[in-house]
Amino acid sequence: MTTTIASYLAISQNLARYQTMTASESAVKTASEYYAANIGNVKTVDDLVGNYRLLSYALNAFGLGDQINSTALIKQVLAGGVSDPKSLANTLPNQQWKAFATAFNFGDKGAASISSSTAIQTTTRDYVEQQLESGQGQQNVGVQLALYFQRVAPTVTNAYGLLADANLLQVVQTIFGLPPSTTASSIDAQAASIQKLMPLSDLQNPAKLLQLTERFTAMYDLNYGGASGSTSSLSVAGSTASNSASAASTILGSIISSNSSALADGSGGAVFSDQLLTSLQNLRLGG
Repeated sequence: MTTTIASYLAISQNLARYQTMTASESAVKTASEYYAANIGNVKTVDDLVGNYRLLSYALNAFGLGDQINSTALIKQVLAGGVSDPKSLANTLPNQQWKAFATAFNFGDKGAASISSSTAIQTTTRDYVEQQLESGQGQQNVGVQLALYFQRVAPTVTNAYGLLADANLLQVVQTIFGLPPSTTASSIDAQAASIQKLMPLSDLQNPAKLLQLTERFTAMYDLNYGGASGSTSSLSVAGSTASNSASAASTILGSIISSNSSALADGSGGAVFSDQLLTSLQNLRLGG
């Protein structure tokens, strides 16, 4: 019986080999070859959105594969770019959208920027990594979450980023034994609590990041058994359900409404309900 921590360490300590193995898998190799051969034909946002295989590959590389049918939202994100702080990519509560819009920045950098050898290599690398994590998740969700945490956590710039990412939040909750829902209604209070438990500087320190990840896998095994093929109450966000542009608009509308209410009653900063926080987390990804 292989434990979560044993599986995670086997992969993380031999990551390059596992990445090579994943890249060599028939389906992954075929998808990567198609992307490299055809992305140069994309000149506009419509060209990308109109090619299902290219768009699917690009979205999956950024953990947004479940958004493949949200074409209106994708067009708005790409058309707005990232140079304007008020653009959709910069205002959506999940960092994957901003990263996606930065990589496919038609407006500021031109279409040629997405088909350079460097850009193709970067997108392919990210796609392979996503496939590796997803494949591990089919055997053990804990391993997938551990690999995700190891990869994404160092990129988080504030505690709100942890709260907005359902996968990172699940890892943090598991590490510290926190309940799935919190009694605090203020997003600021929740962020302060997480910052106190786990300073963001720890995520920038490779040794401390490893300790946190190992602690997660140990706690996962303790709570859920951890054997390969086991199931648990934990899941990886964005792996199944697809969210539409209208859903995004509803969420953003809720944010505006919540902020307006807070200002109206004189309480100051934005207050997020547990239901809204859940909606923020479910807007994303994956992987």
